[in-house]
Amino acid sequence: MNGPLPSIKTAVIIAAAGTSSRMGTSSRKGTSVRKQYLPLGSGTVLSEALKPFLNTLHCETVAVTIPSDENDSAALSALHADSSMEGLLAHTKLLFVHGGKTRQESVKCALESIAESDAKPDIVLIHDAARPFVTEKIICDTAYAAAEHGAAAPVVTPVDTQKETDGHGLIIRHLQRSLLAAVQTPQAFFFEKLLDAHRKAQQDGCAYTDDTEIWDKYEGRVVTVPGDACNKKITFPSDMDIKMDTGHRIIHTGLGYDIHPLVRERKLLLGGISIPFDKGEAGHSDGDVLLHAVTDALLGAAGLGDIGSFFPPEDETWKDADSSQLLKTVWQKITAAGWHLVNMDCIVKLEQPKFLPYREAVCHSIAGILGVDSSCVFVKAKTGEKMGDVGHGDAVESWCSCLLEK
Repeated sequence: MNGPLPSIKTAVIIAAAGTSSRMGTSSRKGTSVRKQYLPLGSGTVLSEALKPFLNTLHCETVAVTIPSDENDSAALSALHADSSMEGLLAHTKLLFVHGGKTRQESVKCALESIAESDAKPDIVLIHDAARPFVTEKIICDTAYAAAEHGAAAPVVTPVDTQKETDGHGLIIRHLQRSLLAAVQTPQAFFFEKLLDAHRKAQQDGCAYTDDTEIWDKYEGRVVTVPGDACNKKITFPSDMDIKMDTGHRIIHTGLGYDIHPLVRERKLLLGGISIPFDKGEAGHSDGDVLLHAVTDALLGAAGLGDIGSFFPPEDETWKDADSSQLLKTVWQKITAAGWHLVNMDCIVKLEQPKFLPYREAVCHSIAGILGVDSSCVFVKAKTGEKMGDVGHGDAVESWCSCLLEK
């Protein structure tokens, strides 16, 4: 299952208060940099760990635990190293919470901070900042399972045969690998019950390795969902390259094209922007030739078909349809399949009117429809040089090339 959880208030805790002792240090201008702030992908380890949640869920609150000896400036800078984060966090309450001496203490601090905020969530997902390769499928599967059962965690079957030792180097038990599970994050729970369990755990004097152990002691069983070997926790410097080394980074290109006649008594729409002119695109929908090219390019890159297969021109449902809504519908399916936009480059071929005064608005419009930073989108214009249908003012053409990644 995927997509937002209907009528479920969701919060996310990113555990980023660790000391990174096993990573060593990274020197930048004489200062050591914790692993959660190191550059990765389009941002940092921290931003890459959080971004899939914002792309997948309607997160009302995000709480990031930070080391007790830091203010929130380092974490805030690490998040916004990725230019898309500002838009993704626009409607999310962002909390920075000083952690404790252990992960258990840090998570409890975050839970208490969320409890004190205006809107308490129904479920909370807890994720290690050191797992920046988590997939949207893992997030969706875990969230849905928790919403249904109360608690869930992704797991993978160990690759190596497992043994139990006596602590002095002797094997004392041979374990059946098929019954074992290596637990990953995010782990998801009913918020109020997990908070109550953490409060009890704080009083019992025991140390717990993760939140499923606390839930199991005070609330009940935890449902498992399939994890993924790519959801690796960064522990050592060599782990920073796991995304490239294991081949999980996939790049696809797409190319879209469309042409529409220009006729009177129709609006001229380009990229969702209405441009004043005495002619507009004829078409079954609103005729936005640029958005049609964009839609086809994205669908082609994702291998999901073309605009005609989604919205057949002979279907009256799509007569005069808003092309921006058609693009949004397609883009939801593309992102649900795990794709992210790296960039797109578009051409509009139009004799009149001049496109340049509207270019910035068109770029922002397309970026807004896709929910990406406007720096990912560029549109340039050409004329027909008085030749052909475009040159004679009888048509408008558009091309779009795009790059998708997952």
